[in-house]
Amino acid sequence: MADSQKTEKATPKKRRDERKKGNIFFSNDAVSVVVLLVGLSTFFLTATWAAAGIQRFFRLCISMTQLQQEQPTAGDLEKLLPQFLWTAVQGVGPLIAATVIAGIAATFFQTKMLISGEAMRPKLSRLSPIQGIKRLFSMRSVVEALKGLLKITVLLYLIYQFLSGTVDLFSKYLFTDLSAACAHLMELAFQMAMQIAIAYAVLAAADIFYQWWDYERQIRMSKQEIKEEYKQMEGDPQIKGKIKEAQRKMAQSRMMQKVPQADVVIRNPTHFAVALRYKPDRDPAPVVLAKGQDSLAMRIVKVAEEHGVAVVENVPLARALYSSVELGQEIPPTLYNAVAEVLVYLYQLNSKGS
Repeated sequence: MADSQKTEKATPKKRRDERKKGNIFFSNDAVSVVVLLVGLSTFFLTATWAAAGIQRFFRLCISMTQLQQEQPTAGDLEKLLPQFLWTAVQGVGPLIAATVIAGIAATFFQTKMLISGEAMRPKLSRLSPIQGIKRLFSMRSVVEALKGLLKITVLLYLIYQFLSGTVDLFSKYLFTDLSAACAHLMELAFQMAMQIAIAYAVLAAADIFYQWWDYERQIRMSKQEIKEEYKQMEGDPQIKGKIKEAQRKMAQSRMMQKVPQADVVIRNPTHFAVALRYKPDRDPAPVVLAKGQDSLAMRIVKVAEEHGVAVVENVPLARALYSSVELGQEIPPTLYNAVAEVLVYLYQLNSKGS
């Protein structure tokens, strides 16, 4: 019932919280395929170099055996040990280093460098037999079991194809140079390994899609959870501050759009500006359309000048209007005479200009 109610996609906050817990989208098969491909490529590139090192080591052993008439001594073994270690490093060192780096890189690429201690903390639920049985018969366990069977089937089929195609060649190797036979056999084995890697890459691509789908299903939210999260976010001071800042910018934008409708802008030279509208047929008294301080005041003046709205400098009136009247409100009666003088002055200027 609970899962059926979770029909909404996870919010960004939910995703961040799950990531902190270590619950992320991750495909182990993708890491395995990357390691396999890098390992095969490294083996193919370093095989000749490694084979040469092994050949030199065996030649050294044979030469020492031929020169030594008696049983090998501890000194002989001490001479061989450094050469043996260097040969081992030549043979498997690049392969181990490349696969380890590839595994770490593929893991961090999927996790985006996430290191979470939450996932490593001991949980009593993991020790519960009931929870263990539920996990055993869960859909994820069934899918993982099917994936394992499919991998084994693909592997056995490709090995069977390889052996059935090369078994007839074994008798011919008896009449072939040993190095040439080994080289040909290694080439065939490498081809089989690449076929296995390609098949597993296809399975890994399917696993990536499945893991993404299953992860999105697990973190889905109900509508009630989204509402609760929204309430919590509203209580966050930082979120509130961002919301207020966005609302302030929207209000300023709407206010600036009304400046061209004003009849006059009364300003203090640099600190205050108030835009007034007075239409006798609709306004009982002049109405404040916009007001601002410092940089916002300069913007109001600039917009007014761009749209041909009169700008009048009156320091005390600008201060009084800014401090006593809110946006969209009519001016108080105490300022009627001062504003009327400004409007009459503008009407006289307009009459002379016409």
